Amino acid sequence: MSRENAAVRLDLRGLKCPYPVIKTENRIASVPAGALLEVETTDPLAGLDIPHFCNQHGHELVQQEKTGTGHRFVIRKRLD
Repeated sequence: MSRENAAVRLDLRGLKCPYPVIKTENRIASVPAGALLEVETTDPLAGLDIPHFCNQHGHELVQQEKTGTGHRFVIRKRLD
């Protein structure tokens, strides 16, 4: 999965728990079903929180990677 394939990018670097998950949830609500959302965060807990959020709400965690300063996630919004 290349970064260019992500339809929407969400830069949450600098935000601490619980804001990355809250802002991800708010943003994903505004994109169409099946769309990709790329999230970048520096919060160390996001490595646990974002995958848990995806699992709870039925979104597909397409990719997760640790970056030099945090994490990057690519999430596909669940098909309604």
